[in-house]
Amino acid sequence: MRCAWSSAANDPLYLAYHDEEWGVPSRDDRHLFELLVLEGAQAGLSWSTILHKREGYRRAFAGFEVERVARFGPRDVERLLGDAGIVRNRLKVASAIENARRVLEVQAERGSLAGYLWEFVGGEPIVGRFASLAEIPAETAESRAMSKDLKRRGFRFVGPTICYAFMQATGMVNDHVTSCFRYRELAGPK
Repeated sequence: MRCAWSSAANDPLYLAYHDEEWGVPSRDDRHLFELLVLEGAQAGLSWSTILHKREGYRRAFAGFEVERVARFGPRDVERLLGDAGIVRNRLKVASAIENARRVLEVQAERGSLAGYLWEFVGGEPIVGRFASLAEIPAETAESRAMSKDLKRRGFRFVGPTICYAFMQATGMVNDHVTSCFRYRELAGPK
């Protein structure tokens, strides 16, 4: 059995995302930056839309190599706004570039983006115990704290709900419902 949201779209890409990536702990700075950009891009849209544009994002944003994206300038912004492979929203495009610059600052200060972000969950995944999607919160004290600190550092499109979705996606929390086969795989032995 899977989380109901994963099969509702009847989309193989969505299923693969659920089965192989969502909720898997990631401590890779490039991957974390990618998901931070994608979660911000999703604001107001469906995750399915973003998943189907993911390869376009990877191409447009230099494989999410933080150093390269941080160097993007006005010409790159215009190029990106003309790219149908991504969400062409000026604020979201600008935030991805600005967030890359902030990631470099975090890496310089804290050693890695992963080390910094994982502090918000005490270094280990928080394992939810939810029987249904309706029980899963949209935000938590941890996501509010992450949002507040990211905003203080100049990150954009990082509200508490986006941060919680990011935490779920990157395995900082395991919010697969308890009947989902991935819940047991990711929660580990009890």
